[in-house]
Amino acid sequence: MLAFVSRRLLSVIPLVLLLALITFALLQLAPGGPFDAERNFPPEIQRQLEARFQLDQPWWVQFGGYVSGLLDGTLPSMKRPGLTVGELIATSFPVSLLLGSLAMAFALVLGIGSGLVSALRQNSPWDWLSMGVALIGISVPSFVLGPLLILVFALWLGWVPPARWDGPSTWILPSITLGLAYAAYIARLTRAGMLEVVRADYVRTARAKGLSESVVVARHALRGAMAPVVTFLGPATARIITGTVVIEQIFQVPGLGYYFVQSALDRDYSMVLGVVCFYSVILMVANLLVDVAYTWLDPRVELA
Repeated sequence: MLAFVSRRLLSVIPLVLLLALITFALLQLAPGGPFDAERNFPPEIQRQLEARFQLDQPWWVQFGGYVSGLLDGTLPSMKRPGLTVGELIATSFPVSLLLGSLAMAFALVLGIGSGLVSALRQNSPWDWLSMGVALIGISVPSFVLGPLLILVFALWLGWVPPARWDGPSTWILPSITLGLAYAAYIARLTRAGMLEVVRADYVRTARAKGLSESVVVARHALRGAMAPVVTFLGPATARIITGTVVIEQIFQVPGLGYYFVQSALDRDYSMVLGVVCFYSVILMVANLLVDVAYTWLDPRVELA
């Protein structure tokens, strides 16, 4: 186990460097530059800015400077004077983390609960209703669902604010919008896993011993049924935290995704590279945690 985790952690370094190099190349190929929109800069000021951020150097010198600045935490943002990329990530990522955590908690509670009930009451009206709602949740994109929720619950009913990030009342709509699609996937996976497990021999044995249905489900069937859900949770957790870009734009949430979009539009090379590297590390670590958790759920799985 320790050797497997060590190898996976060491593999993160070259993968992150490769992603950073690809991102850097795409930024260089994109039209425009960080300071092209500044119309009133005298030529000497333009040259000073390019020299400060090494834009007048060959691409390999620029890339090396970005990577070294990311590692030691001194890489400055090109469009936000006085702030480094590390400082911007440190102040904005907790907002995205809170939004993603709330959305994932909502998705787990709703998805596992409805999936269990659907499996235990297979082919009942509740089963058809919950799976129908899950299908709708998968089909409707977040950029459509978000404005609909704002229209109904904020503008028509006035129950919650339509935007901002000022307290628990402003967390509800973004969390539901982000987590509903994941809840739908989790519900379908939980139902499929439970239907497979309840027919297994060890579950039949538990029932034959006279255990109550709740004990059979909670202690025996649920653990095996969660294996597909855990497999989905690794990349889903990373996506739900890193994929808040659209939600943060709709609800004006000052998270990392919001600043990432603005940095991409402003051609802030250093900020874009920093966010890409940061998000890639999160995704790789989440996948590693899933592999480790899968061995706990299913002892037959061995980590090579």
